[in-house]
Amino acid sequence: MRVLALLLFFTIMPQDHSSLIYDFTQNNSKNQWFIVDDGVMGGLSQGNININSDGNGVFQGYVTTENNGGFSSVHYKLDNKDVSPFSTVVIKLKGDGKKYQFRIKSNAYQRFSYINSFETSGDWEAIKLSFDDFVPMFRGYRLAGPNYSGKVMAEVAFLIGNKRDEAFSLEIEKIYLE
Repeated sequence: MRVLALLLFFTIMPQDHSSLIYDFTQNNSKNQWFIVDDGVMGGLSQGNININSDGNGVFQGYVTTENNGGFSSVHYKLDNKDVSPFSTVVIKLKGDGKKYQFRIKSNAYQRFSYINSFETSGDWEAIKLSFDDFVPMFRGYRLAGPNYSGKVMAEVAFLIGNKRDEAFSLEIEKIYLE
């Protein structure tokens, strides 16, 4: 009977399935985000993240293909967030008309990411990316294997790498799940 009561308690106990991944206007901090540029392989691209006067995160910089470079990224680690009740990532942002990737890792130790690309319009918009459309990739190559399972998120990232020299700026208000 005691086991049954405990089982019932844990079954009906509300679980934290918050849809929020990160809201810059609430956190007003860039400290949990970190940059990875192509310098890890000899490139010369430079990205950074700052908080603007509106409280939004701004991922900006310059990507150069010089010295075999060509990408800049910004990453945020989560504590293995259960995302199984959701099916879509929503990013409220203002881009610069360029193409970006949103990346998910389901395990902090995996080397590859699940990737979905999106175009920005230059205006404020809510980009919606279905979990089903995130494909496994490593260093620009598609891996054999299933798409993102939509169960756990250990890290999210934005990456720009359009195979050309260009300045970029991506203003991010928040990332959440639906």
